[in-house]
Amino acid sequence: MESDTARLFFAVWPAPEIQRALGDLAQALRRDCGGRALPARNIHLTLVFLGNVGRDRLSRIEEIAAAVTAPCFDLSLERVEYWRHNRIVWAGVERCPEALAALVARLAQALTPEGFRFDERPYVPHITLLRDARRPPRVATVPAIAWPVAMFALVESVPRERGRVYEVVREWPLTA
Repeated sequence: MESDTARLFFAVWPAPEIQRALGDLAQALRRDCGGRALPARNIHLTLVFLGNVGRDRLSRIEEIAAAVTAPCFDLSLERVEYWRHNRIVWAGVERCPEALAALVARLAQALTPEGFRFDERPYVPHITLLRDARRPPRVATVPAIAWPVAMFALVESVPRERGRVYEVVREWPLTA
């Protein structure tokens, strides 16, 4: 039976070949750092996290997202970092593209009147690759993974027997 709430977030969702490249990077880093690699099918870049939301609000959230505009942009994932406090190894960019920062800001601004609250800290684009890592990676840079971003998505985190699976609910194009 489906729950009356959904755990939701907005993300940019990589094409399968980018997910595979990031999944391969996660496996390589796991050998160095320990921990659990995210399954490639779950690898994404979170824009804003909504949390548990009543399914009756889904159509309104989709309506808001459809009105958000931002240009396409390119990511070059070339850094790997470690957050010791939560033992996460992640991939990131040297500098956050202005179009990415604008997309995050526009989503947050559009959703705030609906009662959503967002982190006030500056946005740090990061792609979680490992959880429960025992140590930081020995390297801080990796061969760049080029990711052209032309869409953003509303994603649901669905609990399954063996952990969570992320399912794209709907996608919207960015402007060329």
